[in-house]
Amino acid sequence: MTSLFTALGLVLVIEGLALALAPRRIEEVLALIAALGPEGRRRIGLAAVAAGVGVVALVRLLS
Repeated sequence: MTSLFTALGLVLVIEGLALALAPRRIEEVLALIAALGPEGRRRIGLAAVAAGVGVVALVRLLS
C-alpha cells in the first residue's frame, strides 16, 4: 500500500512541475490533444499505459 501512495505522490509531483514550469506549453499540448479525434486520444492513452507497465516491469526486474 505504501508503494501505491508513493507512486501517486510522484505522479502529482511530476504533473505539478509540468504545470508550474511550462503553463503555456501545457495549454498548447492540451489544444493539440483536443484537436485529435477519440481514436487518436485512445492510442495516446494506450501508449501511456504500455509505457507505464514497461517502467514498472523494468523496476521490478532490476530490484
